[in-house]
Amino acid sequence: MVPAELALALPRSLERQDAGSEAERAVTQLFGALRDPVLRYVTALGLRSEEAEEIVQETFIALLRHLRLGRPQTNLRGWIFRVAHNLALKRRQRSGRAPLRSLEGLALEGEARPDPAPNPEEQLAGGQRRRRLLAVVRALPERDRGCLFMRAEGLGYREIAAALGISLGAVCLSVKRSLDRLARAEGA
Repeated sequence: MVPAELALALPRSLERQDAGSEAERAVTQLFGALRDPVLRYVTALGLRSEEAEEIVQETFIALLRHLRLGRPQTNLRGWIFRVAHNLALKRRQRSGRAPLRSLEGLALEGEARPDPAPNPEEQLAGGQRRRRLLAVVRALPERDRGCLFMRAEGLGYREIAAALGISLGAVCLSVKRSLDRLARAEGA
């Protein structure tokens, strides 16, 4: 998880239009800190890993342009996730791909990794639990999944609201609703 201070601790000189090298250093710093969380989020939206990598690159190129133009620097972490989210949705629409393909792959990967500690019965129960929880996640409305995934990546409620362009109350309700559904599935 990236501390919120990192996303806001950019040099003051970025407010000038001619701060190209300062912008590059800031983008490099943010890329190092946020690349993996953004990549996980975009992959969870249903893109193949190659496409997700491209989206991450496009996002940080857009950030460089944003900073070079002297645009606002507030909540850059939320801004980055919003841009990545929008680019991923556009890519997914263009390709006609169904959402959450990567989550299905994660379930298969999780089942393929043997864990020597639990016995076969515990492994079976764990696999059933994972499939049940993944089915609940797949059944969530897209907005709820987006809120849940961003929260899992460590974004705060305000950052999620800014990234998805929804109200803070809608984020709170969405996350609570998603967690309630997962808890009910866990108890089943």
